[in-house]
Amino acid sequence: MQNFFVKSHGLGNDYIVLNQYEISFELTKKAIQKICDVHYGIGSDGILLKVPSFNANFGLRILNPDGSEAEKSGNGLRIFAKYLFDNKFSRDKMFTIETPGGLVRAEIVEEENGKAKTIKVDMGKAIFNSKKIPVDCENEECLDETLNLEYKDYTINCVSVGNPHCVILKDELDEKEIKEFGSQIEHHPMFPNRINVQFAKIISPTQVEILIWERGAGWTLASGSSSCAVASIVAKKGLTEKKLEVKMPGGILKIEIDDLWNLKMTGEVREIASGILSNELIADL
Repeated sequence: MQNFFVKSHGLGNDYIVLNQYEISFELTKKAIQKICDVHYGIGSDGILLKVPSFNANFGLRILNPDGSEAEKSGNGLRIFAKYLFDNKFSRDKMFTIETPGGLVRAEIVEEENGKAKTIKVDMGKAIFNSKKIPVDCENEECLDETLNLEYKDYTINCVSVGNPHCVILKDELDEKEIKEFGSQIEHHPMFPNRINVQFAKIISPTQVEILIWERGAGWTLASGSSSCAVASIVAKKGLTEKKLEVKMPGGILKIEIDDLWNLKMTGEVREIASGILSNELIADL
């Protein structure tokens, strides 16, 4: 169906899914911003666009609500995998998805009424090399480095899981604090491609709690790539085991890390709505 959309959420992190071959308009920066706007569009944390792939079963572009493009999104990948399975693009429970951040393997772990409920995604490898993240750091790995803001300093740890992340370990988590400083950290000159930000508190050797400021989206209830990034950092520093739960305001994801720093993430996805974008909305794009 032309201009058909599905809106789903992964632990409160919501995306609109569109098929490149089924839309009658160009997804310009303005169009992305309007569709994602809660007042003038449908409202979401981004758009997932199904595109062709020559290297995987399916291709995916991840578009942030500000119109920029993300390399990878853990919740977005699970939402996209559910869309592919639920809408019969794939009758197999395991398939591959190509993103700008790398090739990903998805597996439908649990179904409910014939639709995907719990999905495991192979999130690739954690990269700690500063230049590859990228982060402007003199050391080969950006661990326990100081980030200077105008009125505050933070001790930061950086990693890429297909997209860049800055993890700040805290004794206590404060939602007001990350909302106040998240944007400053995201846009700091130390990060040439901007960066995703997480404040993290270790609960036990198998559980960590986090707050998220997502690059291009801002304050976010949950993030799969952020969960993988934090799990990688705390395991790298020897503070937790390599199989752990990451607790966020939107819910919990399970992360597994092998000895080569390959990451797997498991969590639920729920559909919110589906329908047709109206001609009036499209005319306003």
